[in-house]
Amino acid sequence: MAVTMDELARALEARSWGDLTIRVTGAGEPASVGPVGPEGGRIALAMSPRYAEALRPGSIAILAEGMDPEAYALKAAIFAPRPRLVMAGLTRAFDQGPDIAEGIHPTAIVDPTAELGEGASVGAFAIIGADVRIGPRARIGSHVSIGRGSRIGADALLHPGVRIGHDVTAGDRLIVQSNAVIGSDGFSFVTPEESGIEEIRRTLGSRTEIKAQHWTRIHSLGGVELGDDVEVGANSTIDRGTIRATQVGSGTKIDNLAHLGHNVVVGRDCLLCGQVGIAGSSRVGDRVVLAGQVGVSDNIEIGDDVIAGGATKIFTRVPAGRVILGNPAVKMETQMEIQKAMRRLPRLAQQLSKLQETVTRLLEKG
Repeated sequence: MAVTMDELARALEARSWGDLTIRVTGAGEPASVGPVGPEGGRIALAMSPRYAEALRPGSIAILAEGMDPEAYALKAAIFAPRPRLVMAGLTRAFDQGPDIAEGIHPTAIVDPTAELGEGASVGAFAIIGADVRIGPRARIGSHVSIGRGSRIGADALLHPGVRIGHDVTAGDRLIVQSNAVIGSDGFSFVTPEESGIEEIRRTLGSRTEIKAQHWTRIHSLGGVELGDDVEVGANSTIDRGTIRATQVGSGTKIDNLAHLGHNVVVGRDCLLCGQVGIAGSSRVGDRVVLAGQVGVSDNIEIGDDVIAGGATKIFTRVPAGRVILGNPAVKMETQMEIQKAMRRLPRLAQQLSKLQETVTRLLEKG
């Protein structure tokens, strides 16, 4: 794939400079991009002076506003008012995506009651169950399975190895990375009598008598509902609800190795990073960011626009707009003060030891 500098600049809605007829064949870091040839060349991403130092004369680049392309002897340049946003557009323009051939592969198994929209593609060894509905231009990779009665919207992209359970509903432009599982059973069990877990919750840790207990499964009758423009990372899992559906709002992005328990509700435009775990029946508001390894206890409510730093553990309700950090989670500024105090503990211990020695000597003299 190749576009001209002019076409790329207009697609990115960015200002351009130099010979705009040069063809752009790809993108790379400044040190790996050479001068353009007769057939064009790759464009360097040099959106700060530090990166631009590696630019080679005669090359083409994306620069930040205010940088001088002539100072780097460039042939042409595009200026990025917001570099990462321009990078998003650039990578989208050159991303060819997975190799999923058009049409239905002869080894795929598609139930006769399933319906595929116009232009949908199904890869090798995929299995499409009964009464499944797949929207137009959806691309289903190899070895994907979609269970009975599920609905997948238009322009979906399911990478190889994805597992979609029965009665899952997803909006348009869904992207699911390899080996993610959507619609697995919820982890929900009960004992005939009060379990040890229920006892310590009631007594806050005190135990009277430890008895043998047997776990009985609570079956998952609910499904999973995903909005438009949802992305789910590799090896992530979303459990189906017990009675009502587990829900993920439109625009939410879920990283690799994340887990959403049964009955969880996640709002719109959230960002859930790697190894996030949200326990059953918790509710997460809109535009919430949970950094890597954040854990959310069950039945917790997190308000809109909350940001939780890496490895934060959330055990209680979090008001809207709060920035939190730590285990247990507290306001970020409070956690920073706690960390400063902890670093001072060795010195304070030494000072206390000296004071004790001084007091002991004074008492002996007295």
